[in-house]
Amino acid sequence: MRAADALLPLALLSLAACSTAPAYAPPAVSTPAAFRDTGPWTPASGADAAPAGDWWSVFADPTLAGLEQRLVAGNASLAQAVARYDQARALARQARTDLYPTVGVDAGAASQRTISSGRTDPVGLSASASYELDLWGRVRSQVEAGRADAQASAADLAAVRLSLQAQLADAYFQLRGADAQIAVLASTADAYRQALDLTRRRQVGGASSALDTGRAETQLATALAQQEQAKADRALLEHALAVLVGEPASSFSVASVEGLSDAPLTPVSTPSLVLQRRPDIAAAERRVAAANARIGVARAAWFPTVTLAASGGWQSTGGELLTTANRVWALGPAAAALPLLDGGARKAEVARSRAVFDEAAGGYRQTVLDAFREVEDQMALANRLAAAQARQDEAVNAAARTAALATTRYREGAASYLDVVTAQTAELDARRSALDLRTRRLAASVDLIRALGGGWTGGEGA
Repeated sequence: MRAADALLPLALLSLAACSTAPAYAPPAVSTPAAFRDTGPWTPASGADAAPAGDWWSVFADPTLAGLEQRLVAGNASLAQAVARYDQARALARQARTDLYPTVGVDAGAASQRTISSGRTDPVGLSASASYELDLWGRVRSQVEAGRADAQASAADLAAVRLSLQAQLADAYFQLRGADAQIAVLASTADAYRQALDLTRRRQVGGASSALDTGRAETQLATALAQQEQAKADRALLEHALAVLVGEPASSFSVASVEGLSDAPLTPVSTPSLVLQRRPDIAAAERRVAAANARIGVARAAWFPTVTLAASGGWQSTGGELLTTANRVWALGPAAAALPLLDGGARKAEVARSRAVFDEAAGGYRQTVLDAFREVEDQMALANRLAAAQARQDEAVNAAARTAALATTRYREGAASYLDVVTAQTAELDARRSALDLRTRRLAASVDLIRALGGGWTGGEGA
């Protein structure tokens, strides 16, 4: 009988054997029926409306889309996460090898001399196979744990990718906000130069004093200083984008634009669907599953390990292996090993594995709670910022009318230049505040999409 024929029935027996791992179900969490802080700027809907795939496409910005693609190809942190995922997959494949027999080949030759028989040249060639009968599910539990670890690593990779994509989008919109601030300050500086020229002409004609001219000069210099600060902020944001896409800051640039896009409407899925969409939640749940499987590994240590071995080959003492060899074979030994006294080591390992499971289950529940909080935070922020921007736009319009009226009255001699300075300063502050709110709304939209799970669909690492 061939060794493989002898091992096959026992292999089938082991597949039908019992498992010592507890029956697994994801930890129960309390899921609200709907998010509380929905509003006109974050309409609630089903999963079909949730951002999927290239989630940044909702912003309709080709430059952002190009940067996101470059991030996937060149980001160093993402490459590290991919390597960690590859390691987890390799470990899972390594665990699966215990499901199959171990087969080896041994060949040897020697020359020896004894007084009784003289010189002999023994040679041999043999093959052996061994197989652990997985009667208690130890190997299958290890395989299941390795598979769950690989799936958790896949979700970790997705979480890292989503986080980096969100960081890039946030930095990009901050850079666009800096562009808008620079443009506003540039146009404001031009208006201040015209006001300074007017003040100087009035001073020459005796209609204004040097005090008014000094105020105009101070106002212009302040605006120019703020413009330089905005340019510095933009440079730092551009450098941050270079690192995210994996390029040297010295050779990376993003062309400036003056306009700042509006925040898109962000569809919000139900809380139960968020549990399926967030990669960090998926990773936490898979780690609970891995910990549950390792309880089975620890429990299986209480039962004997049964291993079957078979071997066969040829041997000769005359140096002619193929012509004068003897054929040998053996089935066995069948070995069963079970420690009787271990000082409580197996009991302690079972207790430890249960504690690891409890820790993983607690981490899963905490991750779910954090996810719900993040979604509620970003929804509240997006809605309140939208309302604030509407009010701030009204303030900008009012400040612009006031500044124009103050300038006209000053030109006609009906108001002091202090009124002009006050009105122009208020207009600039209102415009910069409006741009800041618009930038924050874009960032809140990015964070809301990230909190909802981005475009991750799961199913990786199986």
